[in-house]
Amino acid sequence: MALTRRQKELMDFLAGFIRQHGYSPSYEEIASGLGLASLATVHKHIQALETKQYLKRNYNHSRSLEVSDRFFREQSPERISAAPSVPLLGRIAAGAPVEAIPNPEVLHFSDFAADGNTFALEVRGDSMIEDHICSGDYVLVEKTNSVRNGEIVVALVDNTEATLKRYYLEADGRVRLQPANASMAPIYVDPANLQIQGRVLAVMRKY
Repeated sequence: MALTRRQKELMDFLAGFIRQHGYSPSYEEIASGLGLASLATVHKHIQALETKQYLKRNYNHSRSLEVSDRFFREQSPERISAAPSVPLLGRIAAGAPVEAIPNPEVLHFSDFAADGNTFALEVRGDSMIEDHICSGDYVLVEKTNSVRNGEIVVALVDNTEATLKRYYLEADGRVRLQPANASMAPIYVDPANLQIQGRVLAVMRKY
């Protein structure tokens, strides 16, 4: 079942919003972003996209729209084929200088984003500076809600505030979101009030 033009616009908007913010938009934000006057029209499109298996909803949570693997599979061939690569000419020490010896390897940026479950976020703030993640950096995130202690995650607290922190499950059942900045206190959250949006795969920085 092919997407209509309007359904494709909604899916592109939804995927772009999630990549930028780390969580899904509200129905009001979808209506505003697509210039739709009625929330009923948004509901109609979402129900149709669910039927076509391009979209999934968690009815127990707000902001719970999720783009399905089917949409990414159908969109990914063009993106992957156009993914840039650069020659990997060798290794260089960050301490004493060493000779950088050319070799035939190539570094494909698609290696860092192998499927449609990967998205990027721009970092704002200094809470992770001791992990060398600075304001203005970009983090590459694998979309998942299954993470291990010590991993850097994108966490949505109380369905309103998204934050980048290290994840730790405490003995008392709470989750500790630990900043990498000695001047900042950890955030303790009841798991019922927490949604893990993904884990950080890589950090990118422009100079």
